[in-house]
Amino acid sequence: MRLTQVNGRTINKRRHQPLLLESYVNRTFVLFFWKISLNRFKLSVHLEIRGSKLSDGRVTDIACSTKKLPEERRTYPMTLDINKYKPLGDKKNSEYFHDYLARIYERRQSSGLDDLLGGICALVVQVDTGDAIAYIEELYLMTPYRLSDVYQNATHKFYFLNGHSGRPKFVILEPLHAAFEDDLTRLNMLYPMSRGKPNARYIGEIFSTQDLKATREVLESHSIRFHYPKETENEFFSNKHFNFTFPSAMTGNRIGYTPHDAFDLEELEHGKRIQLSGADQSTLEQAAERAASLNITELVLGVDHMATRILAGEREDAILEFLTMSNYYFWGAYNIKDQNSSTNVNRNPQVDNDKQSPAKVFTANNIPSFINSFENAPMPTEDFVRNYGRRMHHIAYEIKDGDHSSGEKNIDFVVDALKKKGIDFLAHVVGECSDTPNLKQIFSKHSNYSLLITEYVERCHGYEGFFTKSNVAALTQAAGEDERYQHGNVFD
Repeated sequence: MRLTQVNGRTINKRRHQPLLLESYVNRTFVLFFWKISLNRFKLSVHLEIRGSKLSDGRVTDIACSTKKLPEERRTYPMTLDINKYKPLGDKKNSEYFHDYLARIYERRQSSGLDDLLGGICALVVQVDTGDAIAYIEELYLMTPYRLSDVYQNATHKFYFLNGHSGRPKFVILEPLHAAFEDDLTRLNMLYPMSRGKPNARYIGEIFSTQDLKATREVLESHSIRFHYPKETENEFFSNKHFNFTFPSAMTGNRIGYTPHDAFDLEELEHGKRIQLSGADQSTLEQAAERAASLNITELVLGVDHMATRILAGEREDAILEFLTMSNYYFWGAYNIKDQNSSTNVNRNPQVDNDKQSPAKVFTANNIPSFINSFENAPMPTEDFVRNYGRRMHHIAYEIKDGDHSSGEKNIDFVVDALKKKGIDFLAHVVGECSDTPNLKQIFSKHSNYSLLITEYVERCHGYEGFFTKSNVAALTQAAGEDERYQHGNVFD
């Protein structure tokens, strides 16, 4: 096994030992040996692979799996040079932003961070005590995620859910006691519409890394703060397998890192594995049956993006902070004039399918609320932050493009089926899909358990963008009407 140098450190972990890869080409098996040089990672990896070359001759990626049989094949090498990439969109950014964007890219590369990090391998959400099973029921109906394991430590239960092969996992944290309090609880208590669910919050993403210690050292040298053992109420956030950053002052989100992106749960030592009670097991079995009766699971392809709402004056810094802590690049930003906001998209250049490592979106007002008092323009994005705090607003799932046998687009079929099961949506499906590339989207009402909205999006006829301005304006307006708070003479 050849040792690999990353940022001056030798990597020789067990997860880099030769792996067995089975690949089907015309239902035959071929044994071959390749020595692969991944210039993008500056790695030289010697792999012994049992399987077959892809039909188009491309190399398959196994770097993001610790299992004998990888869940997803990703093609390399990456062709996008983020240093030369010109962001899309009509939202103007400052010279300050563009200057530090370039410097962040350069520092990530020179420090070895881009070499260390893979993609997002899990999304983490916390709910209030007693809400986990109900929330999992909701996910069974609305998403492809299904429960695989449950663990318990001194303060929490941890529910691990799998979606479609090769997609990020979903991890739900549930405090054992309603009186549990940590920094996220205190954040929620600051805002009028989140304090009713004091522990319900999107936590953040977990990135895979080739070396946890090296990643942490690099990021701490860039002034990123991490939790240390015994300094956080929940040991999930700081242990030898997971390291999480402090919640961002600008987004409220954390980022976690793990060298175990395939989640070998026995090795991760999340306390003890537990069994669901008979009643909870029955509840989820019935939820699975209801979900199966809808015939939508295969139409919901996976998480497309996650969108965080932030304050107007913190937009550029929130983007630069996320790019400092990840290997993503700034794809572009668009003004949504009708709603006095902008949508800012960041993507992972390592993947050719965002569902492998979903896009990270930030939305913000164009002007702050007190300045908007002169203009009296709509401001649902900033209203959300004033009411709920800086936090994740929605998780979007891509719907398979196509015409359903019922005579409607797949997204319309999915939404109609969910409505019959009592799932409420904001307004109606927006967008048109005729004979040209376009987009159809819809927001659900926010979950009573996570406070997150679920978005569905269908990209028709190969549409490559994340949104259309008219769609986003309609969705933003619909969400804003559902997220209003009356206080004195201020209605937002």
